[in-house]
Amino acid sequence: MTHTSASVGNLIQSWRRNRRLSQLDLAAGAGISQKHLSFVESGRSQPSREMILHLAEHLGIPMREQNALLLAAGYAPVYRERALDDPELETAREAVDLILKGHEPHPALAVDRQWNLISANRAVDFLLQGVDAALLSPPVNVLRLSLHPEGLGPRIVNYRQWRAHVIERLVRQMDHLPDALLMALVGEIKSYPVPAGAKPYRGDTALNAIAVPFMLATEKGTLSFISTTTVFGTAVDITLSELVIESFFPADRQTAEIMRLSAVPSEA
Repeated sequence: MTHTSASVGNLIQSWRRNRRLSQLDLAAGAGISQKHLSFVESGRSQPSREMILHLAEHLGIPMREQNALLLAAGYAPVYRERALDDPELETAREAVDLILKGHEPHPALAVDRQWNLISANRAVDFLLQGVDAALLSPPVNVLRLSLHPEGLGPRIVNYRQWRAHVIERLVRQMDHLPDALLMALVGEIKSYPVPAGAKPYRGDTALNAIAVPFMLATEKGTLSFISTTTVFGTAVDITLSELVIESFFPADRQTAEIMRLSAVPSEA
C-alpha cells in the first residue's frame, strides 16, 4: 500500500480531535505555527519524521500508534515490538515476576492493553475456584473472567458497583486510545445478567470514599480488596509500554488473614 502525507495528516487531525484540542491549542503547545499544522493536516505539507514524533509527543499518542503515523507518512517505525519471551526482554520479565511473587499472599497479575492475562501469581488461583474452564483457556481476558456469569460474576458481592467501575475504566481508556475490541468488550459486559442477590450500588461507606472495592464471596468468607496499577514508565518497547500490573491489597483485616492462611507454601 502506498501511504501519502494526506493520510498521516488525517490521522494527526483525528488524534487532535480525540484529545479535544483546536489547531491553535496543538500548534501553541508544539511550538509551531497554526498555518503549518493546518498544511500538515490537509496534506499540503509533508511532515518530517521529527515533526510527526514531535506532534505525537504533544498529543500523548502511544508507541504503537506513533509507528502507524510514521508508516502512513512513508517512514520506518521507530519503536520495536518484541514478544515478552524475547531474550532482550529477560530483565523486564524478571522484574514482572519479582513484583508478582513479592506481592504474595495477595493477588497480582500482569495484562496487556486489552486486558488479556500475561502472568499471575499463585494467590490468583485461590480466587478462581469454580470458574468455568473455558474462561481460563488462553487468551484469558481478566475483565470478562471477573464479570461473566460462568466466571467470578456470581460471587462478586458488589457486582453492580464493580461492573460500573470496570465499564467506566474501559470508557476512559478508549477515550485516550480508541479500540474496537475494547468497545465490543464493553457491550459484552453490559449484556451480562446481574446475579441474583447482588447488592444494590451504594457509595456511602468509608472505603468507597477512597477506592472502589473488589468484594468476592469465598468458602472462607468475603474478601475485600483495593487495587493499584504499575507500568514501565521508561519503556521504549511497545510490548512493555502496554503491560500493566494490577496488584490487589486487602481492604480489611479479615481479608488479610484469609489470604495469609490460604497462601501456597513457597517452593524449597
